[in-house]
Amino acid sequence: MTTFKTLDDLADLSGKRILLRVDLNVPVKDGKVTDTTRIERVAPTIMELSRKGARVILLAHFGRPKGEAVPSMSLGPIAGIVENVLDHRVHFAADCIGEAAQKAVEAMVDGDVLLLENTRFHAGEEKNNPEFAKALAENGDIFVNDAFSAAHRAHASTEGLAHLLPAFAGRTMEAELVALEKGLGKPARPVVAIVGGAKVSTKIDLLQNLVKKVDALVIGGGMANTFLAARGIDVGKSLCEHDLAETAKTIEAEASKAGCAIVLPIDGVVAREFKAGADNETVDVSAIPADAMMLDVGPKSVEAINAWITKADTLVWNGPLGAFEIPPFDAATVSAAQHAARRTREGLLVSVAGGGDTVSALNHAGVAADFTYVSTAGGAFLEWMEGKPLPGVDVLKA
Repeated sequence: MTTFKTLDDLADLSGKRILLRVDLNVPVKDGKVTDTTRIERVAPTIMELSRKGARVILLAHFGRPKGEAVPSMSLGPIAGIVENVLDHRVHFAADCIGEAAQKAVEAMVDGDVLLLENTRFHAGEEKNNPEFAKALAENGDIFVNDAFSAAHRAHASTEGLAHLLPAFAGRTMEAELVALEKGLGKPARPVVAIVGGAKVSTKIDLLQNLVKKVDALVIGGGMANTFLAARGIDVGKSLCEHDLAETAKTIEAEASKAGCAIVLPIDGVVAREFKAGADNETVDVSAIPADAMMLDVGPKSVEAINAWITKADTLVWNGPLGAFEIPPFDAATVSAAQHAARRTREGLLVSVAGGGDTVSALNHAGVAADFTYVSTAGGAFLEWMEGKPLPGVDVLKA
């Protein structure tokens, strides 16, 4: 496994100014944070550094202000939420560089936690501008990155700083990298991947990478319809990208060449309306009515998917099998998730999952806590599954 410097490699931290990159890009509705998961994930790193006497300076972004100071995207209101989660005072500075940041840092004492304003209020952040990175570095002695979710971006606070200060992975980053190595880096075999979601077009790179790395690829969601149609099956009014038939055939050919089994639905739950409790029926995929759409895979398909999960030593999951947000079209996703969770609890399976819809689906099934690792990193997790380099990770390699 590629090695990374972690907090275990840091000795005496008393009085050291730690620039800690975290992900505080939490969901907000009507001015209120609706999910504190990302804050909870970085809390152990923050508090470990604080307990060791470091002066912890949090760097984060919020929203897409595009280099402008947008009041509605200020991290100021988030500071109080972080404080509540940590049960520890969190100070706030009205800028991440310049006099405001400098004065706030100078006022810190050992163990203090300070949140600096949104790094994306400066155009130099997303451009990874060297001068902006230097301005950030002036307030720190050590750089710790605990934001895997932003690691696919070569920004000043995720990549640039690592060239200017001694750089280390925080506990959340460390856990993510260890889990991902177990998932696709050097996994125990057989490896099964479940990929769902609406469109093949958004996951072409992912599918092309996975067929070379896994023993079986289960395809669900609307994506499955495109593959079924490419095989000449009439999918009725189901969501389907008919123009990607040749792409689907190419992916199947690549899978065959690599010895990867493609697992598609053999039956499905179909309805004429896309709404909760809609009248539905279960049919073989060869018998989808012309005026109906498949909104979930059927029980025979679930049985086949669960059989593959039983065979697997490693499972990687991205995307639901059906329209899980609307019952009864959540049945397949819930069944497969609960089976994977049961195997994981029994110590028979390493299960790694990620992506926004996937996390929601596993929470819906009540099993997110039972998986080996569930990543809250959307884009970064997807790019890792696609086999793409992650600048914020590569720069931490020892």
